[in-house]
Amino acid sequence: MSSGPVASPTPAAPLGPLPSLESVPIDSILIVSFGGPEGPDDVLPFLENVLRGKNVPRERMLEVAEHYHHFGGISPINEQCRKLIACVRAECDRRGIALPIYWGNRNWNPMLDATLQEMTQAGCRRSIAFFTSMFSCYSGCRQYRENLASAMLAVGDSAPIVEKTRMGFNHPKFIEAQRDCLLEALSQIPEQERAGTKVLFCAHSIPKSMADHSRYEEQLREASRLVCEAANHRNWELAFQSRSGPPQQPWLEPDVCDRIEQLAHESKPKHLIVQPLGFISDHMEVLYDLDEEAAAKCKELGIHFVRAATVGIHPQFVSMVVDLIEERLRPGTERPYVGGYGPSHDVCPANCCLYPQTGRPRPTPGSSPSS
Repeated sequence: MSSGPVASPTPAAPLGPLPSLESVPIDSILIVSFGGPEGPDDVLPFLENVLRGKNVPRERMLEVAEHYHHFGGISPINEQCRKLIACVRAECDRRGIALPIYWGNRNWNPMLDATLQEMTQAGCRRSIAFFTSMFSCYSGCRQYRENLASAMLAVGDSAPIVEKTRMGFNHPKFIEAQRDCLLEALSQIPEQERAGTKVLFCAHSIPKSMADHSRYEEQLREASRLVCEAANHRNWELAFQSRSGPPQQPWLEPDVCDRIEQLAHESKPKHLIVQPLGFISDHMEVLYDLDEEAAAKCKELGIHFVRAATVGIHPQFVSMVVDLIEERLRPGTERPYVGGYGPSHDVCPANCCLYPQTGRPRPTPGSSPSS
């Protein structure tokens, strides 16, 4: 979902749907991501951007900075975005979608306001955006929309209108790509021991008060179920990682390392698969919190640790990204989904994915799922 700590948002007025120019055709594609440092000198300025005006202790920021320095001060997220954009470009070309593709980040270069300025100078008037986040919550959707609205205001009246694709957490191609990642992980375990091997699907933890105003946890559980169903594997749980808030603030649990320790005492597993479902590529949280910390915990407990791949530039995931774009370019295009939730909405309601400062109760069970 991100490449740094999740934090309390800067207070902002409720954000309704972005205005639309229905008579103006979509003339560009915008990939929107979190951003990350690309050298040691970038690390602290990047984290200060992430945390500006937010209630995260400085010692936590410095702790996260050490995670980046452990890998030379370079987050993999920007290079992963470049690879994804190249693949999306190729798939768009294959389908005859000749629109230019731009890229803007929330917290590091290329920043959203600079990208919108570039798009304005190129004459773009209406763009469709894909967020590199598959599950709905304040940090994974609404905050990006607020950042886009702020960037549009900063650029001025000539800035292009930017609308977003729907969330793809239950798109069949996302589930197929995740299934392939799980099957590859299972292949690393002796065949006779695969059925009994636990899969821990992981996602970035968020404050409970943020989760209570979104469908984040529901969507993660649904996607986990769908992936295991597609792989014909029944033994799974959902765990969380990378919390960054104060100890007194409730966050989604269980923490992945805590759960590994519990499993070691409860069932003494020989093997364990950890699949970072909540991340589309190998972000810093995957490299450090899973490949280092969770792997070390398994080694300490004598458990064979297998980390499933992220979907990255899996052909089905890339195809899904272009499917979501094409739905908006060509009204009437099929909107496929699997499971019981239906396709997510295109235009977010004004009260979608609020955080406590402006939070309202989420819809009651049986109402239309939000994304």
